[in-house]
Amino acid sequence: MCSKTATTKSTNSYWDNKQIRSSVEKVKKKIENADAIVIGAGAGLSASAGFTYSGKRFEDNFADFIEKYGFKDMYSAGFYPYRALEEYWAYWSRYILINRYQNAMKSVYNDLYKLVQGKDYFVLTTNVDHCFQKAGFDKQRLFYTQGDYGLWQCSKPCHDMTYDNETIIKKMVAEQEDMRIPSGLIPHCPVCGAPMSMNLRADSTFVEDSGWHTAAKRYQDFIFHHKGLGILYLELGVGGNTPGIIKYPFWQMTYSNPNAAYVCINLSEACIPAEIKKQSIGIISDIGDILKQLTANI
Repeated sequence: MCSKTATTKSTNSYWDNKQIRSSVEKVKKKIENADAIVIGAGAGLSASAGFTYSGKRFEDNFADFIEKYGFKDMYSAGFYPYRALEEYWAYWSRYILINRYQNAMKSVYNDLYKLVQGKDYFVLTTNVDHCFQKAGFDKQRLFYTQGDYGLWQCSKPCHDMTYDNETIIKKMVAEQEDMRIPSGLIPHCPVCGAPMSMNLRADSTFVEDSGWHTAAKRYQDFIFHHKGLGILYLELGVGGNTPGIIKYPFWQMTYSNPNAAYVCINLSEACIPAEIKKQSIGIISDIGDILKQLTANI
């Protein structure tokens, strides 16, 4: 549909900061005047909040796995074919604990909530770390398309249900030794007895449970009921891995509605299609920094 025109950083820091301040003021006005706001959130938003998957945070929590296997980052280590489920869940229980049950290190999500609190909003996100609800966002206005670190499902799957894992995950972390959990803590499906797996969209076995479908319908209804109105599509930290979920639909819906606006905030690239350039604002900067500026006087 669109040819791309990238919004890039200036080589002059003064002009760069001046351009960012100007763009922030324009975004403020877009938010104030919008009939509704649709937030599209990707991994970059959580990274800005402190949920990084490599470097010191990874090394502090997985030094033993790094030493044994030479892992470079938390994400790829999750796909390693561990020989024993005891070791697999030793890794994953730590992974889930720090990425789902520990709070974000920075106030990015709280600032975002402050920005849209009291407004007519909906959140579409590929993130699975539960940060939106922790920050106070209304659960009825959230659609987690790719799953939730806090949920298990049957690995087959033999049925379309998911299960909360917090209690067992914390027990796995507390009781593991030498990179292994006790065998008695390995989770199994209560229906067929197969091993449980994470409710994350990694392949065709991903379970879309009743909660997933309810949230999907709420999102579709929100879009339908605001069709043609002054809707702001606010894209935050969305990369190129799954553009068909957030980025491309946001471009298309902006293009088809002259009253709509599109804002993209990203640390590395804020790409604006030429066809919606007049309706759009792109900011290449840390999302947390921009949200601080947007909420400075709220």
